[in-house]
Amino acid sequence: MIAPSILSADFARLGEEADAVAGSDWLHVDVMDAHFVPNLTLGLPVVQSLLKATDIPLDCHLMIDDPGRWAPSYAEAGAYNVTFHAEATDDPISVAKDIRAAGGKAGLSIKPGTPIEPYLEILREFDTLLVMSVEPGFGGQSFIADVLSKARTVRNLVDSGELTLVVEIDGGINVDTIEQAAEAGVDCFVAGSAVYGASDPAAAVRALRAQAGRASAHLSL
Repeated sequence: MIAPSILSADFARLGEEADAVAGSDWLHVDVMDAHFVPNLTLGLPVVQSLLKATDIPLDCHLMIDDPGRWAPSYAEAGAYNVTFHAEATDDPISVAKDIRAAGGKAGLSIKPGTPIEPYLEILREFDTLLVMSVEPGFGGQSFIADVLSKARTVRNLVDSGELTLVVEIDGGINVDTIEQAAEAGVDCFVAGSAVYGASDPAAAVRALRAQAGRASAHLSL
């Protein structure tokens, strides 16, 4: 699965930019509040408008404080998947339940420096684990390969039947790094500049999907 990140798109032309990646599995939307991360992007009103402009399921990544207050609204608006950060709440299970009750899939994200082990027991409450392979807050950073051990750990649990969720990765994914992530067991790849920096974004999506499929032992084309 390829999820182009609109963080790398032209914010003045979001509807057209969504059309440019037709055929994508998800459209990744980074919501930043300038508190949890030192950057400010967009919020619920823009997501609501984008939902009217595209049929691609929206994968909303909330890099915000107090996700328990805000996350369910994105699911209510129609976002397919709503992911929040483990580091932003003391009660991730409650937030996940509220997202699901509002009609969305619930995702948990962890920063590069956050260990996965404390969260393994609660992952059954989630539909997606988003492993950050850069520090959250800005696009265009270099891929941190050390985080792939987290993906491998969760992939093993999924393959053994102990978990059922999508393993997603975000940060520095491009033609040079996607095979490493696929080999580690990732299912869904967030790609920003690798897609929107291409002359044909839709073709870039297809090429990345094919490259991941060839490198993975668990993905199929």
